[in-house]
Amino acid sequence: MPDHSANNPFHFHLMSKEKIIRITTVPRSLGGLLRGQLKYMTRSFEIVGISSSDDGRLDKVASDENIRVIPVEMTRKITPIKDIKAVIRLYQILKKEKPLIVHSHTPKAGTVGMLAAKIAGVPHRLHTIAGLPLVEATGVKRWLLNFVEKITYNCATMIYPNSFGLEEIILNHNFAKAKKLKVIANGSSNGIDMNHFDPAVFTVEEKENLKQSINIKPEDFVFIYVGRFVADKGINELVAAFAEINKSYPNTKLLLVGNYEKELDPILQESEDLIANHTSIIAVGWRTDVRPYFAIADALLFPSYREGFPNVVMQAGAMGLYSAVTNINGCNEIIIEGENGTIFPPKNVHALIAVIKNILEKGKTSGCDSERIRGMIANRYDQKMIWKKIEEEYMTIISKNTSEA
Repeated sequence: MPDHSANNPFHFHLMSKEKIIRITTVPRSLGGLLRGQLKYMTRSFEIVGISSSDDGRLDKVASDENIRVIPVEMTRKITPIKDIKAVIRLYQILKKEKPLIVHSHTPKAGTVGMLAAKIAGVPHRLHTIAGLPLVEATGVKRWLLNFVEKITYNCATMIYPNSFGLEEIILNHNFAKAKKLKVIANGSSNGIDMNHFDPAVFTVEEKENLKQSINIKPEDFVFIYVGRFVADKGINELVAAFAEINKSYPNTKLLLVGNYEKELDPILQESEDLIANHTSIIAVGWRTDVRPYFAIADALLFPSYREGFPNVVMQAGAMGLYSAVTNINGCNEIIIEGENGTIFPPKNVHALIAVIKNILEKGKTSGCDSERIRGMIANRYDQKMIWKKIEEEYMTIISKNTSEA
């Protein structure tokens, strides 16, 4: 069969696209935290995804995002031998693929990805910071995490903190110079799909059926938490504060959507017992679609110790929920005190009790508030706007590379 590609301008356009490799530690990040973004980028670039294989989940990312993927085994823990193997494998792939840009997300993918990309001579090595585990670490673990973080920053040509608070922390720790740092748009790694996270998607009947199925009465005021059940997320303080409040306000429920990670950052046994046994605490486990649970809730409680730019707080806002969040970076950028939520100090059960009580007494969930809260999220974090800004950043890098060639 003759090759007509030389006479096909569309084929030439495809061949002329610059190659960008996106790396995350696990497929859930590649296809979840960056959902839709990779597919959007294929209109302008050749996108290749790299992550752990993870029981076929990487293949699903390839299908959903319409990109080519390459499995490389990476672990979220500190595993020196496996990490060295990952660096070697990534080096081999990058030498073969010859991308103009490598862009990594998540801590481990950042370290092994940036190191391999530098050794392989990739000209533009970008890493997005979406949280710093070292903030809560101490002793030898803190020293090790600091060291690893500096490797990532030194190997990268640009660092993108996904919040202004993170940028400030990075500068204060002298991990990188200001000229190497940039926050895209107003923060966030992927923005929020306002059409997807919309309370109007769910009918009154659907919401009532869901409430009945998990034993929530019509008169109950429902607080929701979405995320991992780990100490750093403030779960110990959350369940302790709610248990205390529930004594005075029995028509309250705490709806927990997420799963335990006992091997990484376990919560207290007494907290686990409360979650299992308290009649007003409802744990539904991890859910692919969290929207129905936001739809039946009245307010978000998010007592995390550290974040990059929390998707959960944006999602709750897009669903019209008033949010009580800790005074940490990301959270205190999304929430404006008294407008779309309230801010309280982390690791403080008494402060959280006061916040919950204030929400219950003032009824911070009227219908008119819901639309205003949604509007505040849409104006600053609409997904398509974030994607366009990242695309423009890539274009700027490519243009500069072409002019210097």
